[in-house]
Amino acid sequence: MHRIEHIYINGEFVVPHGQEWFDLHNPSTEAVIGQVRLGDALDAQRAIAAAKAAFPAWARTRREERISALQRMHRSVAAKQEELLEAILVEYGAPANRARSMATYPADVIAQAIDALEAFDFEEQVGMARVILTPVGVAGLITPWNSNAGFICNKLATALAAGCTAVIKPSEMSALQTQVVVSALHEAGLPPGVFNIVNGRGDVVGEEIARHPDVAKISFTGSSAIGRHLIKTGADTLKRVTLELGGKSPTVVLDDADFQAVMPLVMQAGFLNSGQACIAGTRILVPRRRLAEFERLAQEAVSQIHSGNPRNANTDIGPMVSLKQWERVQGYIRSGQEEGARLLAGGEGRPQGLPAGWFVKPTIFTDANNQMCIAREEIFGPVLTIIPYEDDADAISIANDSNYGLSAMVLGTSSERCMAVALQIDSGRVLINTLAYEPRAPFGGFKQSGLGREMGKWGMSAYLEPKTLVGCAPLK
Repeated sequence: MHRIEHIYINGEFVVPHGQEWFDLHNPSTEAVIGQVRLGDALDAQRAIAAAKAAFPAWARTRREERISALQRMHRSVAAKQEELLEAILVEYGAPANRARSMATYPADVIAQAIDALEAFDFEEQVGMARVILTPVGVAGLITPWNSNAGFICNKLATALAAGCTAVIKPSEMSALQTQVVVSALHEAGLPPGVFNIVNGRGDVVGEEIARHPDVAKISFTGSSAIGRHLIKTGADTLKRVTLELGGKSPTVVLDDADFQAVMPLVMQAGFLNSGQACIAGTRILVPRRRLAEFERLAQEAVSQIHSGNPRNANTDIGPMVSLKQWERVQGYIRSGQEEGARLLAGGEGRPQGLPAGWFVKPTIFTDANNQMCIAREEIFGPVLTIIPYEDDADAISIANDSNYGLSAMVLGTSSERCMAVALQIDSGRVLINTLAYEPRAPFGGFKQSGLGREMGKWGMSAYLEPKTLVGCAPLK
């Protein structure tokens, strides 16, 4: 049994003031595997005070000093990959291939932050003015359970590169991953108070970070509902806010596409991270005249997708992270049938041969329309919805008829036509015949998928404010 009793404040592992213990589960077995002691509002206040005290000195550091600190972070986090992999498998249940990429990603994003810092222009001459980009102050970083370690390292590395100090509120459901990351970051030997990590509930620790006047900026990844709340709470102190929120991403399959060739991309996009991904392509837009053909191939493809033990090499979909999430997904599967959509594959309950664990059958609905709940709301599980369209204009209209706009994909044989469709989709990112990821490009969403951007120079800019200096020779 794991027992995590410390948080990290001012360069030290300390016992929190908070008294609540939170159970940690293995989602593949439903067994309790440990407990984490949660911090409270006082712990958050102590962490904020430490970050505030450390900010002036850190903000004055030279680029070379920050690069050196980030390089130490990178080495320390990279050395923990195997330990982190085990935590992800046990605590989150990501399939082995996905878990491996999740274990390497934290070090990767630190390296990317180093690259962004090396190339970043902090000063610019504008006429007679000198414009200097300066760090905003203490950053409150709030991370989700579906890629906790990666988000901690991405947000923290970017904030530190910009010259900010940080208070991190990770998901309490990912405490094993957090413990591995905190241990690595401590070994990197950064100045005390530059980063602080407080396990705790969102409505306690997260709320304190959001309302505290000494926190200048919030960076949050999670649900749109909580994102809206953070904007309201932070408004009293005019906090700068970066939000990466939900998605209901369309995969637009054009009528000239080779369905057999693109089907692996459709399945991978839809079932990404066991469906627990904001960018998952869960709305599949298919030309009506070829709908039957697509359904047949999709049915064949999904029959080859396996749910089960994440350690098995042939597992494609792991368990949902919690009983609450499993029940939520089951509710949407019932809702889809009640609304009149037809089950092409999957359905309620656990997959055959899995009597325990929060596993969901890989599920595909068809005969659906874009007004159904399964087409409009983020399910966050392995549930896909096929929606027929008449022509390109209709496909674009359906793709854009959403509260979300985080990611999209267009599949077809004509690059020119794919590009024309992609340019008309309201989304922060559109992939064309690929699932490739470019970490130097900005990532974020339109509409209720968020505010601002992360990654590359755009992510750095979110932690900086321009200061204009206009001067002349001293008066005599």
